[in-house]
Amino acid sequence: MEYVEVKYPVRADNKELAEELMALLGDLGYESFVEDTDALLSYIPSMHFDPSKLSDVNSWPENIDITKFSWQVIPEQNWNSVWEENFQPVTIAGRCHIRAPFHSPVTDVEYEIVIEPKMSFGTAHHETTALMIEYLLETDCSDKKVLDMGCGTGVLAILASLRGSKDVTAIDNDEWAYNNSLENIERNNTPSINVYLGDASLLKDQSFSLILANINRNILLQDIPAYARCFDTDGLLFLSGFYMEDLAFIIQAAENSGLKYISHKELNKWVAANFKKN
Repeated sequence: MEYVEVKYPVRADNKELAEELMALLGDLGYESFVEDTDALLSYIPSMHFDPSKLSDVNSWPENIDITKFSWQVIPEQNWNSVWEENFQPVTIAGRCHIRAPFHSPVTDVEYEIVIEPKMSFGTAHHETTALMIEYLLETDCSDKKVLDMGCGTGVLAILASLRGSKDVTAIDNDEWAYNNSLENIERNNTPSINVYLGDASLLKDQSFSLILANINRNILLQDIPAYARCFDTDGLLFLSGFYMEDLAFIIQAAENSGLKYISHKELNKWVAANFKKN
C-alpha cells in the first residue's frame, strides 16, 4: 500500500504541540506517527489522504499554522525498507517477546511471536498494541471464541491462539494487512486463526466471547454497537487506538450498547479499555 507522509515542524522539547497534532490528525484517519528531531511525521494511506483537510483554516486551532504542513508520497517499497531498518525486538510485561525473522530467537519468555515488519500496524512498538497485549496476557483465552478486529499484522490474534483459543477470527479492511496476517499466522504455526478481508459488516449473525479492536476513535465509536451485538452473555471487549481525552466518549458509546466499563490502561496518553457485556 502507498502511504502519504505529512510533516509539521515541531521542536523536540514541544511535547504538548506534538501530542495535540497527533490527536487532531488521528481523528482524520492518520495511522502512525514519528517524532523526528525537528518535526512530527504522520502517515495515512494515500487513498484516504485529503490535502484540503490540512488547508482548511477553520478546522484547526489558532496555534497550528496550516502553511507549515508539507507532504510527500512514500512508495511501498521504500516504506518497507524503513520499517525493516528500524524494527527492533520488544518484550511486553516480561512475558511476550515480538521480533522479526532476522532477529535471534529467545528462550526465556512464555511467548515468542515472529512478525515480518511490513506496513501492517501491530508490531507492539506502538503503545496501543502493547496495552492490548497486556490485557491479553491477563486473560484466560482457552474457553473463548476470539475476534481480532482491525488485525493489522495479526499479532493479537496470534497471541490469543498461543494462549489457548482454538477459534480465532481476524478481520482487516486493508488487503496488505490481510495478506501480512496470513503470512504471520503461518510463520507462528497458529492455523486455527481464520482471516477475512472486510469490516464490521462481516459480523452479522456472528458471536464471540472476546473481541479485540485496536483501530481509531472514530471507527470504534461507529462499530461498538456491532461488537456488542456479537455477545450473548459474559462477553469481553478490549478497545484501543485512542487518547485519554477520548475515553469518556468510548465509555459512553459502550454503555449505550449495553456494555459495562471495567478498567483501562494508559501509556503515554494512549489508552486501552476493558468492557463486559451486562
